[in-house]
Amino acid sequence: MKNVVSDFSAEVSLEGASGGTLFIVATPIGNLDDMSPRATRVLAGVDVVAAEDTRHSGRLLSHLGIQKRLVALHDHNEKDRAGSLLAELEAGRDVALISDAGTPLISDPGYVLVREARAAGFVVCPIPGPCALVAALSAAGLPTDRFLFIGFLPAKRSGRRASLESLSSEVATLVFYESPHRILESVRDIAEVLGPDRETVLGREITKTFETFYSGSVHEVLAELEQDPHGTRGEFVVMIRGAEPCAGDSDEAILDVDRVLKVLLAELPVKKVAKMAAELTGLSKNELYQRALALKDD
Repeated sequence: MKNVVSDFSAEVSLEGASGGTLFIVATPIGNLDDMSPRATRVLAGVDVVAAEDTRHSGRLLSHLGIQKRLVALHDHNEKDRAGSLLAELEAGRDVALISDAGTPLISDPGYVLVREARAAGFVVCPIPGPCALVAALSAAGLPTDRFLFIGFLPAKRSGRRASLESLSSEVATLVFYESPHRILESVRDIAEVLGPDRETVLGREITKTFETFYSGSVHEVLAELEQDPHGTRGEFVVMIRGAEPCAGDSDEAILDVDRVLKVLLAELPVKKVAKMAAELTGLSKNELYQRALALKDD
């Protein structure tokens, strides 16, 4: 299969394929100037727009001067609605999927539709653009070489604390979304479960008029929120520095793992080496596979 990008002849055409294309279109998370020309062109060219909230998306399309048939696709109806949208694609009509803000499927509906469309052989084409977690991370000053996106933590305190407990030793930067009416409770739980000194950055109202970043230890961030009269307004991206690596993650331990991999690589294929090394060390088979590949190339 070969994807060919054009002005819109439907933006993507597939040699030897029939049916419409499903476009996954990112839309602004606040500032409407972040809408890309390509995203606007795609929305103007498709036959149907599947939207999380048709009233909200209708206002966006009106702002762009676009009139389209809107179909609601949200958490409560996605399984039922996916079939009718696949029928649109089968009939050769192009469909765009948008969420209320940002990139669809990132803590938003769309997974069922995308999975079924791909399984049915239709082209699924991403139209990249705004994403709150990526925008916030880029300005947070926390490590981004490895991060773990959690979506939303559980609403109830017991579930939220249990989730935080399970993440307490994670070395990657933790990222999740939080609503304004739970933000103070969540930050208090972070301080209690992960410790008051864990470095934390909160991004509030990203790309909007009152965009604000709070940073420091969890204790300091909590104090800032409590003192800010606007500290519980808007949508939040919460970012927490990962835990310090344990002794087993030291440079010396990595060298020992490399020695194991090198010995095994002398006798076995990479896939087998990764499996055996994972059993010996307790480390991730996927990570060991990538490390073994790099050592083999060297």
